[in-house]
Amino acid sequence: MKELIKVSVNENDEQLVSGRELHEFLLVGTPYKRWFERITEYGFAENVDFTVIAKNVHDETAFGGVRTVTDHAMTLDMAKEISMIQRTDKGKQARQYFIQLEKAWNNPEMVVQRALQIQTKKVEALQLENEQLRPKALFADAVSVSHTSILIGELAKLIKQNGVDVGAKRLFSWLREKGYLIKRKGTDWNMPTQKSMDLELFEVKETTIARSDGSVSISKTPKVTGKGQIYFVNKFLSE
Repeated sequence: MKELIKVSVNENDEQLVSGRELHEFLLVGTPYKRWFERITEYGFAENVDFTVIAKNVHDETAFGGVRTVTDHAMTLDMAKEISMIQRTDKGKQARQYFIQLEKAWNNPEMVVQRALQIQTKKVEALQLENEQLRPKALFADAVSVSHTSILIGELAKLIKQNGVDVGAKRLFSWLREKGYLIKRKGTDWNMPTQKSMDLELFEVKETTIARSDGSVSISKTPKVTGKGQIYFVNKFLSE
């Protein structure tokens, strides 16, 4: 069937017709705004039979440029009724065209085809959502059964398992730059900042080392808590 007037389909699977395109096809002499105001006197209701839309059009005057005009997205029923009201050959042609479109639209084969398309889109959207949520779900399950603190190198491996290959060296650098580890060189270098400790993202394991000369030193190792593991993995997944 030859397309006389463009018909679009919205997200609710409804066929819609541009008021301005119908006005142009019907060769109505009255300006569109006045014509549409008169049409609405037949009892058509906004957001039921039509919706108001704004369109950007190129101005064909000598000044050129783009201007915004008001258009209306009409239901097929409204477009049919308007075409009939015109009582012209063009109106009759448009009405017959819309009737044919409606018959084709309601053909059982077309109904089944549209239903399959809608179902396919829903399945694809659900699969995409599941793919996006899967790493977080796997990680949350893993942490929920373990409250053990881990080394920062192990955190890098955990982040990699969830889809982001950061590496231990880059992770240390990132933690320093973001203010989670102290970046000032000295005895506290790579130790958790006060911010990290307040957020309970790290704990510091102290190990006493007795030397052969009788002296004793304390080794400090930052470890990422279970809460910190969730925090940092989600940080990297969301970036």
